[in-house]
Amino acid sequence: MSDASLQRRDIRLIKILTCMMFFMFAMTTDAVGSIIPLLIEEFSLSLSAASAFHYVPMVAIAAGGLCLGFLTDRQGRKRTIMLGLLLYGAGSLLFVFGASFGFFVALLALSGIGVSVFKVGALALVGDVTGSPREHMTFMNTIEGFFAIGSIVGPALVATLLAQGVSWKYLYVAAAVICGALMLAATRVRYPSSAQTSETPVSFSQTLMMLKNPCALGFSSLIMLYVAVEVAIYVWMPTWLQDYQGPSPWLATYALTAFFVLRAVGRFLGAWLLDRLRWDSVLVVLALAILACFAGSLAGGTAAALWLLPLSGLFMSVLYPTLNSKGISCFQAHEQGTIAGVILFFTAFSAAAGPLAMAAVSDLFGNIRYGFMLATGFALLLFAGLLWNRIMMPLAMRER
Repeated sequence: MSDASLQRRDIRLIKILTCMMFFMFAMTTDAVGSIIPLLIEEFSLSLSAASAFHYVPMVAIAAGGLCLGFLTDRQGRKRTIMLGLLLYGAGSLLFVFGASFGFFVALLALSGIGVSVFKVGALALVGDVTGSPREHMTFMNTIEGFFAIGSIVGPALVATLLAQGVSWKYLYVAAAVICGALMLAATRVRYPSSAQTSETPVSFSQTLMMLKNPCALGFSSLIMLYVAVEVAIYVWMPTWLQDYQGPSPWLATYALTAFFVLRAVGRFLGAWLLDRLRWDSVLVVLALAILACFAGSLAGGTAAALWLLPLSGLFMSVLYPTLNSKGISCFQAHEQGTIAGVILFFTAFSAAAGPLAMAAVSDLFGNIRYGFMLATGFALLLFAGLLWNRIMMPLAMRER
């Protein structure tokens, strides 16, 4: 086989492995909405205490993204990805030996660091295996499509385990097995040599300098608002819908699955949509639709939320991968690992702080509905930010 053929094969394998990494960790991160009610019952926790199962790994991902994001530009994509997979796999496998809430939370922190390391490496690698901003955006939507599939599989696997009388802990064991297979496959793939090291030494101080970049801060702020809105669904929607007393209890049971399915369908259709319309115009319309879903849920209560909150997944589908792609691809290749770490920090910080703030507000006022009022405020700010972006077009001079 010629070198050109081997290179094409390796790039195809790298793309498959990248998609599967996102599929794998989505199985665990997006299954917390199904697990938290079990933890509340098993350990007699408040909403705020139980939310540690979500916000602790998110804080770990945020810290890892900010403090270790430069590693992929300094040590190379492959080494960084392998290190992250090792940490994530170890943290997930050890769940089988746990029996206390504190132990589980500690393992989630370890896994979160692993996610931050391999995810930054994978996001930077996207720029190495794509040839244009449009191809970058298309592949990013494909990756997030696999993440969305993992989001469906995780809760479904939890439900299947419980139905068979098996502990939810084995969701993490399954993820560890997939992680081991990905590590083995990654050792047999040649990564692009140009991505192994940057031209100049990269350090944490350069990450801090990146925080002063208006483009980095702008995209990070939009992503932070989006994540706070999305995470509200998969962390707290199942809890809110427990109060539903209407004629469609089956839909309340499968509402989270419906959300994830619609988000997955939307992400695979996102590339087609963005190929035909302006990305900034598309995002404004979708953000308005998300805001309408949240506002309608508040106005109509659980009877409306039962339908509107899962439907919002269809509109959310394109936002994150597109904003992530645009935020990374407008920087030079040797900076893309660092900027990916910065964006990941804001992503994970929001994923931790948003649900925690919702839990605190809900505990204060006595109902999770008040938390969704806060989430609706986040949706309004997201729409306003994307509308400003469409009108002012600040990225026009940086796109290449």
